[in-house]
This record gives sequence, C-alpha cells and structure tokens, in this order.
Amino acid sequence: MVKVYAPASIGNVGVGFDLLGAAVAPVDGSLLGDVIEVRGEAQNDFELSVIGQFKAYLPQDPKDNVVYQCCHYYRDALQAKMPNQQWPFLALELDKRLPVGSGLGSSATSIVAALVALNEYYGQAFERFELLEMMGHFEAKLSGSLHYDNVAPCFLGGIQLMTEDEQICRALPVPEQWYWVMAYSGISVSTKMARDVLPQTLSLATAKAYARNLAAFVDALHQGLYQRAAGFITDVVAEPHRIGLLPGFAEVRQQLLAQGAVACGISGSGPTVFTVADSLQKAEQFQQVLNQQYLQNERGFCLVCRIDTQGARVLAAAKSE
Repeated sequence: MVKVYAPASIGNVGVGFDLLGAAVAPVDGSLLGDVIEVRGEAQNDFELSVIGQFKAYLPQDPKDNVVYQCCHYYRDALQAKMPNQQWPFLALELDKRLPVGSGLGSSATSIVAALVALNEYYGQAFERFELLEMMGHFEAKLSGSLHYDNVAPCFLGGIQLMTEDEQICRALPVPEQWYWVMAYSGISVSTKMARDVLPQTLSLATAKAYARNLAAFVDALHQGLYQRAAGFITDVVAEPHRIGLLPGFAEVRQQLLAQGAVACGISGSGPTVFTVADSLQKAEQFQQVLNQQYLQNERGFCLVCRIDTQGARVLAAAKSE
C-alpha cells in the first residue's frame, strides 16, 4: 500500500503568467489537495475508485478520470524504459479534495499524486526531474499547452519559477511572514474558457510591463526585500481580461488592498483568488471579508494558508503481503 498527498497550487501568482507557481497549505493542518492510495495489484487493467467531497463533479466512468489515464501513461513509459520486466496493474483510490475548475490546480494535484504514488509503488523507476517532465507533458495532453506552473510547485513545493531548461524550474525564496488567503467562490471556470478570453498578442507596452514586474519580483525575493517584492505582484496579462469571469472580485480586491493587503490576484484561471497578508491577524480579517463578499454558494470556501514547502509527499508506504 502506498498513500500520497499532492497540495493545491496558485498558477501565475499574479505577476508570472505561465511562469510562476506556488504550493499552498492551510494553517489549520487540513489537506487542501488530492490523496491517492495504491491498494494493491489488479488483474487485467487498472481499477480506480473515487471518494471525497468533490467526487460528484468527476466523470462517473473511472476510465474518463485523469488518474486512470495517468496510470496507463505511466505504465506505457515504464514498459518503454524497461521492456523486459513485467509491470502489474494496480487498484487505486482517489480522495478528491479539490473542486474541478477552481483555479487551485485540481487536475495537477491528481496527476502529481498519481505519478508519485505509481513511481513509489514501482520502485522509483523514474528520477525526480524525469517524473516532473512526465507530469507537465501529461497535463499538456489535457489542457492543450505545456506549462508547469501548477505541476511543478505541486510536486516540488515552494514558489517555483519556470525556466524550461534541463531542470524545468527553480525554487524562489519564500517570505516566511506572508499568509496567503485562498478564496474559492464556488463557481467553475474552465481553463479553456479562461484562455479563450485572452488576447492572442500583447502590446509592446504590456510585454515590457510584464517582464519588468516579473524580473523585479524575482530580484526582490532573492534580496530578501519582501515588501518591495509584493509591490510587483501585478497581473498585466490575464487579470484585465479574466476579471469579468469572477463576480464580485473587482470590488472585494479594491477593499482588501485598502485594508492593507500585501497583494491580491487571481489563482490560475480562477475563480479562486488569493490575498497576501503580512500577519495572521490581517489574514483572518481578510478571510472574513472574502467569506462575506466573494463566496457565491455553499460550495465555496476560504482558507488561511502558508506556502507549502514540501510539495507532494508519501503519507504511508507498506509492502503488500
């Protein structure tokens, strides 16, 4: 038996469209992410059962689930790498703890948890960055474009800058005093819908502003100038076009910044938004505001988080008898 947890993530982190991502963990110790358990071997195909709060929002047929598809993707890669060995099928359980289309990296958590669990069960056949590359390419099959801003932090933890060289990404310094308030409104925004509203080209002025903000943000983090870094968390690429997909966000964002929020932006494609506070007291204050003014229905939630520096991890591992 192998049990693996993969955390939720913030794609883009406002300032770094497709190039920045951060893993988050609630301060109350709850697991904001997906859990995969490999329960043993199966006969002729992978077997997948699904439990969890958001089970009802996944395809009813397990074969349409990304975890099932991920299993075959991994096993095919394994057989290509070591064709002379026999690789049994497995029975797995997905505990779906993240809403689909939430902007919290829901598909990434399932992919990362599944691949880490499979790799653990099969004796760590793939190295760390081989596995990360597989995660990115599998998610690209689902989304239509290759971007690591969810799978990389989900897998590795921390705040990750995508470099797309041989190491794929680099970890950035994490401001220990920052609290990240994550508010999921309860509605769904598909990645495709959120990408369809974006322009196909950027003006020179927008491109320069994007490059300047991202470079200054990274530089300030490395210098430990966290207040300066926060001033550059501005999304000039996606937020101006996506803000209309998020009812109430424009108004609550203005209010939070007026109350002293360090930064406020859209997590990934939305509708989840993040607000950064420099103290727990302020974070809890902002949580109340978002609970009252941003959540749209009973599915919504708001959690005070820190950056999850661990990333995906094995919760339990034991050899089957």
